[in-house]
Amino acid sequence: MKHFSSLLLAAAGLSLVEPWAQAQLSGRVGPTTNRAAKAAKKMCNIMNYGGVASATTDNSAALTAAWNACKGGGEVYIPSGSYGLSSWVTLSGGSGVSINLEGVIYRITSATAGGTMIGITSTTDFEFYSGNSKGAIQGYGYLLNAKGANSGPRLVRLTKVTNFSFHDIALVDAPEFFLVMDTCANGEVYNSIIRGGSEGGLDGIDVWGQNIWIHDIEVTNKDECVTVKSPAHNILVESIYCNWSGGSAMGSLGANTDISDIYYRNVYSQNCNQMYMIKSWGGSGTVKNVKLENFWGHSNAYSLDLNAYWTSMTQAAGSGVSYQNITFSAWKGTNANGAQRGSVQVLCPSGVPCTGITIQDVNIWTESGSIEKEVCQNAYGTGACLKGGSGGTYTTTVTRTTTSNYAIQTMPNEIKAWGLGTAIPIPAIPTSFFPGLRPISALMAASGSANNNNGGGSVSTTPAANPAPTTTKASSGSGGVQSQYGQCGGSGYSGPTACAAPYACSTANAYYAQCL
Repeated sequence: MKHFSSLLLAAAGLSLVEPWAQAQLSGRVGPTTNRAAKAAKKMCNIMNYGGVASATTDNSAALTAAWNACKGGGEVYIPSGSYGLSSWVTLSGGSGVSINLEGVIYRITSATAGGTMIGITSTTDFEFYSGNSKGAIQGYGYLLNAKGANSGPRLVRLTKVTNFSFHDIALVDAPEFFLVMDTCANGEVYNSIIRGGSEGGLDGIDVWGQNIWIHDIEVTNKDECVTVKSPAHNILVESIYCNWSGGSAMGSLGANTDISDIYYRNVYSQNCNQMYMIKSWGGSGTVKNVKLENFWGHSNAYSLDLNAYWTSMTQAAGSGVSYQNITFSAWKGTNANGAQRGSVQVLCPSGVPCTGITIQDVNIWTESGSIEKEVCQNAYGTGACLKGGSGGTYTTTVTRTTTSNYAIQTMPNEIKAWGLGTAIPIPAIPTSFFPGLRPISALMAASGSANNNNGGGSVSTTPAANPAPTTTKASSGSGGVQSQYGQCGGSGYSGPTACAAPYACSTANAYYAQCL
């Protein structure tokens, strides 16, 4: 569990919400009892319920039996090894239960049904994790997607799950979506990697619900990276590495949209369709109080894109979604062609103009040519091509021929998309998700909490070791002064400790401080 009452949580041996998270989340996130307590109550090793360590043997009955034995309190344990699934499982009605996946679950390739390989429903105080940080689910989607149409199962879906966490797991080559959180609350997803094929319809993380924290995630696919859908409130997304992906998004949004208090920060995107896109066509309802801050990237098609005329979706009934109080700040990097798809596109409904839009400190430059285009339509606020006021229709295009301060520090292990004709290997979970930032929590394998088969320990708030040096397009600070969002302190840190004006060094914990 992560909660604002830090003393109580520290006494319970549970990890804490970092200070910057408190402003966006509405309360506690994560399980309400730790893994050690669950495992001490009961341990349900699937090998004791008919499990077979074989990638070609169906283990659905064993997994279901182990869950049923432990769902009232305990830990389902899947040891190191390979385990096949040919029938999908829905595990429901759990309370005070965890799943420790230390092996790899494989879709048996003869199983092509839709649905979800592992679904968790109507469960509370739940944790799905890998104690050795090597647990994975392999969907072998390339065998289905190479045929030209998305078919087959999603990998994991949480439905009406509360007080939960999902971490230290690799989700690989889903035939359709990877991880879906449907009407969930008080959850945390972190320290995981998603690796998919180069095709649409393979969403990385989709979330709708209340009070959810998603951080330290890497996604490779060619659809959405981390996406908020309606209804959603108090969602915090940070330290996201969209490593050749569709890019992060909000939507698609239609009738009765209900989204508020969404905060993304520290998002790195390379070779994506967009750095961030808010998308709708027609519809009704409201999106309000959204902040999209500190987005870095390069070689992306679109950058900042709010499109209320997104024709790739079916037009919904209504005059349009009302967008209110949305801030884009501290964006920098490059796009592929600024004349074709500019750095700023804000297209709002003619019947419901956007209001309270702020665009500040956005520095995106083109990799092709010498022009960056900004297009605003029916959007009111400050910055870029926006107009002041709050009503009326208009369209304005602004062309820039120069931009400064757009260079960024790049990430290690930037990749190109996998094709659709070969198997995708299971990757290791990285220890860096945004340039210069350490993960908020250490990997289980690195924190000393890997538990073999006892399910003990709690999520560590001690950051992992500094990531390996990265290739740099431009330094994040100069002359011994750190720029905004750069690290400026913490145990073992030896870089600049002064921040460029007007920023100040803000301490998050004993291990990390940054210029804010």
